[in-house]
Amino acid sequence: MSHVALLTVHGMGPTSRDYAHPLFARLRTTLAGVDYFSVYYQDILKPNQEAVWARVANDTPLRYPELRRFLLFGFGDAAGLENRKEDTGSAYELAQTAIAAELLAAHAAQPNVPVVFLAQSLGCQVLSSYLYDAQKAAAGLPVVAGIWKDVDAWSLRTLGRRLGADERAFLAGGTCSALLTTGCNIPIFVAAHKQLDIKPIARPTPDFVWINLYAPEDALGWPLQPLSQGYDALVEDRAIHVGHGLVDHLLKSWNPWSHTLYWHDAQVLAVLEDLLDAPG
Repeated sequence: MSHVALLTVHGMGPTSRDYAHPLFARLRTTLAGVDYFSVYYQDILKPNQEAVWARVANDTPLRYPELRRFLLFGFGDAAGLENRKEDTGSAYELAQTAIAAELLAAHAAQPNVPVVFLAQSLGCQVLSSYLYDAQKAAAGLPVVAGIWKDVDAWSLRTLGRRLGADERAFLAGGTCSALLTTGCNIPIFVAAHKQLDIKPIARPTPDFVWINLYAPEDALGWPLQPLSQGYDALVEDRAIHVGHGLVDHLLKSWNPWSHTLYWHDAQVLAVLEDLLDAPG
């Protein structure tokens, strides 16, 4: 029986549905007792982005096409998730539904299993918003968007039934033992807020740890502790240099393309393995 579930959330830009498979394969060689789940939300946004890219790229000579495509899809993801997010069926709600679906699968496989989250880039903001909304709803506070705006209505609409008490608590992160964020860009989403309004999630379990890994060369990866007293108390920032192999070292590790290298890096894998081994 598994003693922990790993749930991954991908970042911005074009992403394949099997994005986490290489990571899972590496972890299976060193760890036992882990169930693996990967959240995929890029399909919510990708069709429209592909249409825009085709119209622009096919009709206009542009320099740096790879960088432009990354930026269009990446920042298109961020904008799309925030656009009219209060609407039923919004991209924001559908992304949260994708998280909830994987958590329900983990709960069905082993009820109340400890959960370790791994989130990259925009996925850090997506997951943080999900947990923040869930905790507000659990406290009886109003939630303006996503599944936690009315979780009973969402579950009836999506699952055809109401959630049980154990399921609801589990979906709210009630067994989350750790969160590892890489290339996190939460600061981009909160920078315009007053510091007093910049609040992290509450600690979901007593021994919960949040480790945030960022490469100083990665312009999309940021430390979190300086954001506010709440983040300083909850998060442990660690600056690392990512990149493996000669090609990565020469072309990506020293510049903003390092944003794509975290989950291939031995340092990141070592931290993740320690977090996955801790609950047992």
